[in-house]
Amino acid sequence: MKLSVVIPVYNELSTIEEIVDRVRKAPVKDIEIILVDDYSTDGTRELYNGSLKDQVDQIILQDKNYGKGFALKTGFAHATGDIVIVQDADLEYDPTEYPNMIAPIISDKADVVYGSRFMGGGPHRVVYYWHSIGNQMLTLLSNMLTNINLTDMETCYKAFRREIIQSIDIKENRFGFEPEITAKIAKKRLRIYEIGISYYGRTYDEGKKIGWRDGVHAIWCILKYNLFS
Repeated sequence: MKLSVVIPVYNELSTIEEIVDRVRKAPVKDIEIILVDDYSTDGTRELYNGSLKDQVDQIILQDKNYGKGFALKTGFAHATGDIVIVQDADLEYDPTEYPNMIAPIISDKADVVYGSRFMGGGPHRVVYYWHSIGNQMLTLLSNMLTNINLTDMETCYKAFRREIIQSIDIKENRFGFEPEITAKIAKKRLRIYEIGISYYGRTYDEGKKIGWRDGVHAIWCILKYNLFS
């Protein structure tokens, strides 16, 4: 099966070359890399006609900074693989784990697979306590309304059958994508699996972007897409 890897990018000059190299070397036979640049201003775009030109299958340049959700929606629409997976550009997630992520879909047990940072025996960098509590609270609230028992709703690593993710009308332009997509796949009564993954979290000094305001908005999105749409 062909795997499409959608990488949303915003000001990741220090990591983009390495993550593309890691994805290209991932232990999956047929990989399509789709890079969606969300109007980077730090010099990232200068690499697209240089070191990254022959490493990426599709490079999509946004005309302004719309947000991660919009970048993902754009990338999903351009995917041609049988399976589509989300890959952040910040080195927090390890592409060598793709085979584990897509195995339940390949074996026709799952339609969607979440990579959980809170289960399994992989290495996890010790970073922010309150971030982990916030993630668990958001997952709990989401689970209460979707009636599915995820351990990590906010994870980046989500794999989908292509026809499923392309059939969903994504509304959220920024970090509200995670609770929105979870609510919408739950309503479709799809076969959802979780796989434990490793996690190499970074600090704000290292470029982490998500903050407490995104958490507040995530609560609103959980309520909105489960109760009012």
